Amino acid sequence: MLEWGTDFFKQKDIPDPRHSIEWLLAETLGIKRLDLYLKYDRPLSPDELDHLRPLVKRRAQHEPLQYIIGFTDFMNARINVSEEVLIPRIETEQLVEVILHNHPSAEYPTRSVLDIGTGSGCIPIALKMERPDWQVSAFDISEQALRVARSNAEQNDTEISFFQGDIFLADQLDIKTDIDLIVSNPPYITMSEKETLEPQVLTYEPHRALFTEDIREIYRRIKQFSEEKLSESGTLYLELHEHFANSIQEVIEAEKWMTEIQQDYDKNDRFLIGQLR
Repeated sequence: MLEWGTDFFKQKDIPDPRHSIEWLLAETLGIKRLDLYLKYDRPLSPDELDHLRPLVKRRAQHEPLQYIIGFTDFMNARINVSEEVLIPRIETEQLVEVILHNHPSAEYPTRSVLDIGTGSGCIPIALKMERPDWQVSAFDISEQALRVARSNAEQNDTEISFFQGDIFLADQLDIKTDIDLIVSNPPYITMSEKETLEPQVLTYEPHRALFTEDIREIYRRIKQFSEEKLSESGTLYLELHEHFANSIQEVIEAEKWMTEIQQDYDKNDRFLIGQLR
């Protein structure tokens, strides 16, 4: 089944075909992917084959693995995902790692944190799990996404305040000032890049969480909001489109800001860290 599934997914132009059939087989058998190779000669029962076939069919139609299985791992959290939310990426895990590295628990026993455009809630949940004394809140424009985020917070036993809000209508949000950390991974795929995306992204993931009509404008709104809400020593953390990092830095870095760009593990300009002067 591993060999057949790999070849079948290759014929369908499915990314990472071996990885795909491993995930689906492991899910069907209720074991870890590594255990597939410890039980390589184990036959599949008719019931297991009946369970596996529709999963393979869905993957062959380019549906993301995470939506088929219903979850993904993010840092130390198990994050449920559906088509209402973007699938968390490894780059966003790295953004959380940057925040945790810059704010060790010994030096920052308490922090107030706000996540803008939280989606599945992966960022605030991961931060709260690592820094349980922090006060963490998050908002999103989508009530469907917030339902997923609240469920994920409960599943991971984290207390986070979620609420609905639109960064383009920030003046309507009743949010306190003096926030220590503001973080955001906003939509940053431009409309001109739409046709370059893999089918599993373009067809299945929520376009509202992916695309922006004006990439500079959405970061400008986050900047304006942060100027009003950050504490005097507060910090802004942003995930960036690697091709627009310098352009976004120009938007953020004005007379009020000091900023730096950090790279992700693939050496792409991915994160902006900003502090008010």
